Parts: sequence; C-alpha cells; structure tokens
Amino acid sequence: MGGVSMGETTKFKTVCGYCGTGCGLVVEVENNRIVKIRGDKDAPVNKGQTCVKGSFAYEYVHAKSRLTSPLIRKAGELVETTWEEAYDFIANKLKAILLEFGPEAITAFATARSTNEVNYVTQKFMRAAIGSNNIDGCNRT
Repeated sequence: MGGVSMGETTKFKTVCGYCGTGCGLVVEVENNRIVKIRGDKDAPVNKGQTCVKGSFAYEYVHAKSRLTSPLIRKAGELVETTWEEAYDFIANKLKAILLEFGPEAITAFATARSTNEVNYVTQKFMRAAIGSNNIDGCNRT
C-alpha cells in the first residue's frame, strides 16, 4: 500500500497478518526497517485499536535467524534448497504416506492467525485432495 514520506520515516497503511480479523495498521519504516506499528484510526474493523501482537510483534521481520529459503534434511543435515525441490519433496512424502498408511494418517492444523480463505483452502485440500477430515485448529485457546 502506498507510503507517505515524513522526512526519513515512511508510513504505510496495511492489514495485520496475525489473525483473520483484518485490523488496519500503520507501519512506520526508517532506513528500510520497521520502527513502529500502531492501529489505523480510519480502519473500520479496529478503529485504531490493536492487540499486543499487532503493535509489537514485528522484530522477527529483521531477525538474523529468520529463514529466507526452504530447507530439506539431507544426510542428517538441513540444507538450503529451491522452492521447486521443497514442493516436490512435500508432494512425494504425502503421496508415500497416503499409499502406505492411507488418508487417515495425514492431518492439517488450521490457525486463527490465517484468513478465512486460507483456512477454507486448507480444509478443502484435506478433504478433496487427501481424503481426510483430520483437521484441527487453535481456536480453543
């Protein structure tokens, strides 16, 4: 979303990605680093209010330990790989589990931190592609 330059600080309006509520946020960036996040008073969902995660849980964006590419265990060690190889690995493992143990051996975990659309696709994938109703979520906590 477009930014408004305020000297060295740029402010961007966006939507929080922590849950499916869709709170509006204003993200302040200096020198290509997030320095502050606050609720967007113009957002109809939250009217400027936000939870602690929406306001303060952004340090992970700049964390040195953050993964930037997929990893696959080879010879007992995690090594970087391409997205294509990672997706092939996942698909082949799922196929092997389905063939050996059947669809009831596979489960998915949906999360309140995802949008309704992402959770819908998750359950549709499990039911239509895998053939399993084994889906759980964190909505009880």
